[in-house]
Amino acid sequence: MSSACLAMPLPMTDAPRSEPEDGDLVRRAAAGNIGAFEQLYRRHCGRVHGAVWRLSGMNPARAEELTQEAFIRAWQKLDSFRFESAFSTWLHRLAVNVALMELRKHDPEEAVDDSVLEAASEPVRPFCAGERADLERAIASLPPRARAVLVLHDIEGWKHEEIGNELGMAVGSSKAQLHRARGLLKRALGERHE
Repeated sequence: MSSACLAMPLPMTDAPRSEPEDGDLVRRAAAGNIGAFEQLYRRHCGRVHGAVWRLSGMNPARAEELTQEAFIRAWQKLDSFRFESAFSTWLHRLAVNVALMELRKHDPEEAVDDSVLEAASEPVRPFCAGERADLERAIASLPPRARAVLVLHDIEGWKHEEIGNELGMAVGSSKAQLHRARGLLKRALGERHE
């Protein structure tokens, strides 16, 4: 699907028109209707991009590639969507899996630094909204596996069992990586604001 197609405005009608449900669009797209898939893309690309952007360490080019890869995979696998969950849930999970596969290819297992674990056990000062950019940069600077666990657990709301299954690690390792990531964040944010 070219970006030129996505940039074209939809035709305007005089009568108010309700947006088709995702399920209807999925059925039409699975039957080969590219326009229906474009509507799904427009509707869901922001959330998909946000998830893979964080998982890629805020790398804009990599996040764009992963977003496109996720939608290519979605197009290829539409016939496997069983309507047992919301399409947005299925697509989001697929996109996260695409990003995690990339992580597995490029990141060897990392050891947990004891000083980071100690730092993570100290109390955290309140976070104000003006520090969001600092937080995003600090998340991006985390080692890839620690960043993946933090994003999946604290931002996406996954449970350690789900994270462990997706990343091929024990539940305890997922918890240790989350602890590590939080300690590194605390250290990074503390150094910037002391």
